[in-house]
Amino acid sequence: MTSESKQAELQQLRERMASLEAEIASTQPDAPSWRPHTYYTTYHILAGMVLGLIAAASSLLFNVIGAAMVGKHPLQLIKIYLTFPLGEKALELESGFALAAGCCLYLGTGMFGGIPFHMILSRYFAQASTGVRFVVTTILAIGVWLVNYYGLIAWLQPSLIGGNWIIEQIPPLIAVLTHLVFGWTILLVDQWGSFVPSTQTRRDH
Repeated sequence: MTSESKQAELQQLRERMASLEAEIASTQPDAPSWRPHTYYTTYHILAGMVLGLIAAASSLLFNVIGAAMVGKHPLQLIKIYLTFPLGEKALELESGFALAAGCCLYLGTGMFGGIPFHMILSRYFAQASTGVRFVVTTILAIGVWLVNYYGLIAWLQPSLIGGNWIIEQIPPLIAVLTHLVFGWTILLVDQWGSFVPSTQTRRDH
C-alpha cells in the first residue's frame, strides 16, 4: 500500500469519525440549563444579606470611632439601641454579654436591611450611572431613617417601654450619617453581589 493510499484511507476514517460524533451528539438530549430566565430573586436576597452585614459593620465602626473621638463609650449607639428592650438601665452598661448581644443584633438587623437596598439597585438600577445609583442609595438611606425613627420608634418605644431614649439620645445628624454610611457601603460593595453565570460548559467523562 502506497503512502498516498494510506493518507486517503486515514482521511476517510477521520471523516467517518466526525460523522459518527455528529450523529451521537444529535441524538443526545440537551443538558438542562440552571440559569434563571428572569430576575434571580433567591440569589439577590442572599447577596443582599451578605452585603448588609458588611454595611452594618461599617456603620458600627463609624459610630465606634466617632464616639471615641468625642469621649463617649465606643458602643454608645448600641447602649442607646438596647434601651428598646432594656429601658433606661441599658445606658449604664459598660461591658458584658448584653453589649455583645446588642452588637450581634445590630449586625443581624443590617443583614436584613441590606436586602431591599441590593435588590433595588440590582433590579432597577443595574445599568444606571454611578451618580444615579448614589442618589438612589442616599434617598433609600434617608427614607429608612425616617421610617425607622419617626414612623416606628418614636411611638413604639414609649408605648412599650415607657421612654423615648433612642430619639432623645441620638442626635438627628448622627442618625442620618449612620444610615448613610450603611447605604453608601452597600453601594460601594454592591458589585460583589452581581450575578454572573458561568459560560464554561462541562463535559461528562
